[in-house]
Amino acid sequence: MLDTSLHILSEPIVTHGAGTALLRRGDRVDRIVHVMQGRVVLGVVMDGQMAHQLGVVEGPFWLEAASGLLDLPHVVDAVAETQVSLQYVSVSDFVAQVHALPEASQNLLMDMARSQRQQTELAVSRVAKDADARCAEWLLRHAEPTDPSGGLAVKLTERKRTIAAQLGIAPETFSRVLRHLRERQLISGGGRVLGLPNPQALRELAGV
Repeated sequence: MLDTSLHILSEPIVTHGAGTALLRRGDRVDRIVHVMQGRVVLGVVMDGQMAHQLGVVEGPFWLEAASGLLDLPHVVDAVAETQVSLQYVSVSDFVAQVHALPEASQNLLMDMARSQRQQTELAVSRVAKDADARCAEWLLRHAEPTDPSGGLAVKLTERKRTIAAQLGIAPETFSRVLRHLRERQLISGGGRVLGLPNPQALRELAGV
């Protein structure tokens, strides 16, 4: 993402052996990891093992930099597949370097970060969550406030078939999940606008 010759990489190089957990899903991002050498597996760890592999990256590579730029927790687990050499950069230093770029470059980087984050969240959701949890997460992500008291609603601007494809489920499954959520009073209304009367319960279902 950024030129590796920048002065923010003046920190000492750290070496970790294969099998070392480098990032954990849900952890707050307090520093950005730059993989200088070696391979890292990205995915979902369950019971101490990489249960769902989403990809492998090889240095030089900025590891999950999008989360740091967006001030969001890590969305994937990262485990060293080989011995790796790393440098750590504080989020504040990394963001300062981005802000020093021309405005057009900043906007491009932020757009790329948001797109990468959304795609990664979807990939993790597909392998780590069931259909109900995926739908709940999607509803929360697309919710908008409806009144000053904090009410939320989702306007379905796309066909249900298209939304189901985004979630990696069949249209019939999407309709069934919406019916179950309605029976549990987690959504209300019909047609193109769905109310979310109990956002906290949806968050618990989504695991967010």
